[in-house]
Amino acid sequence: MSNHSAKRLSVKVIGLSAVAFAIVAVTSGAAWAAVTDNMYPTANANLACVSESGPDGNLSCQTDNRTLTYYMDSSGTNELETEDRNVVNSVMNNIFEPTDLSVTLDTTPEFSGSAETDIVYEESGIGVPSGSDGVTFCNNAADSLRCDQQYIRILGGGNYVQGLTCHETGHAVGLTHGQQASPQLRNTDERLGCMETPVDYDERLQDNNIDHINATY
Repeated sequence: MSNHSAKRLSVKVIGLSAVAFAIVAVTSGAAWAAVTDNMYPTANANLACVSESGPDGNLSCQTDNRTLTYYMDSSGTNELETEDRNVVNSVMNNIFEPTDLSVTLDTTPEFSGSAETDIVYEESGIGVPSGSDGVTFCNNAADSLRCDQQYIRILGGGNYVQGLTCHETGHAVGLTHGQQASPQLRNTDERLGCMETPVDYDERLQDNNIDHINATY
């Protein structure tokens, strides 16, 4: 089973200094296994992070800091069912928490102010491009590099699986597809792990992704 996701970039160009920001030192004592730079911004994904009112401008952004809070819509038409919530919690606790990110479920989410919940998961097809199963977009840019709050929308009907949830969450912390990486890889390169597209249902972060997350946060 394969699932697709979509990211489209905004039109505001980020400066070369921001591109250079992605070139960071590895934590002392850590083995560097990355084969390509797929942490935004890269030489092939260097457009500015800006706020979007909806997913029409889907772009890559880093999250605003290493403390990563998330919320799953719990009412209305975008509510996640129990099985979907279980998948999201598993991905966050077992795939992203072991990185240098500090992951916390936010049961009292904030949608405005200086301490917005970082990622909001919804079960929705609104704004998800045709042929795709999920999308990530920035709702409130903190600056041209980072987003204070991002929305992840994944279709219902069994599409909330580990691989796609990992993929869209990867976008929310700044990870890109292979063709946006530098040097470029095929989007189907297995070394991209869950950032491969199309992504298999059971994919998770691989060393290339983990190294860049840890070096960034």
